Amino acid sequence: MLGGVLGYLLPKQKTPPAAPAPAQNENNYNQALMFFNQEQYRITEAAVERIFPADDNGPGAKELGAAFFIDHQLAGDWGFNARDYMQPPFYVGEKTQGYQGRLRRREIFYIGLREIQNYSQKKYQKDFPSLAPEEQDAVLTAFQNDDVKLTTISASGFFNLLRSSTLEGVYSDPLYGGNKNMQGWTMRQYPGNQMAYTNIIEKNFTVIPPKSLKDHL
Repeated sequence: MLGGVLGYLLPKQKTPPAAPAPAQNENNYNQALMFFNQEQYRITEAAVERIFPADDNGPGAKELGAAFFIDHQLAGDWGFNARDYMQPPFYVGEKTQGYQGRLRRREIFYIGLREIQNYSQKKYQKDFPSLAPEEQDAVLTAFQNDDVKLTTISASGFFNLLRSSTLEGVYSDPLYGGNKNMQGWTMRQYPGNQMAYTNIIEKNFTVIPPKSLKDHL
């Protein structure tokens, strides 16, 4: 009985709160290489950042994951030109017609990235990713203007393909590997994949948070 009285009179010790579980970093398993090797990926990542650099408006193509987008596209049907007519005869087309040759996009990228590296080594004695931003711009401008003479592909044709792929990676649905966290859409105030606009159709112009395909699960 004494023990019960003492136990009642003594202050109770508070159980310390359980330590919070350590925060786990969310891994984006979509950011993995499917076509490029490490060197090709680094060249692409450096190039797309110069085409769409980070500025006061928001992140650049590197942070948005445009290089992963291009890698994933090259690994699939787009890289194999699966939906394009690829039978001979092949003729040199006008610039307004786009590419008219026998090489597939994955082959064009393979050659183009190698030639960017070769040109950088020849002109600056450095790999393209190691160049200063203004030097990288000079290399890409040389390709854009066809100042680099290639035998198997057009330098400007490759640059145009790289540029258009970069913009697609910045503004496509995040499902495809780019436009990380829909930041590309946010910078453009683009609503993304909305199911309907009935709740705001009669209102004045308003900025609404973007939605991706994932939001409709």
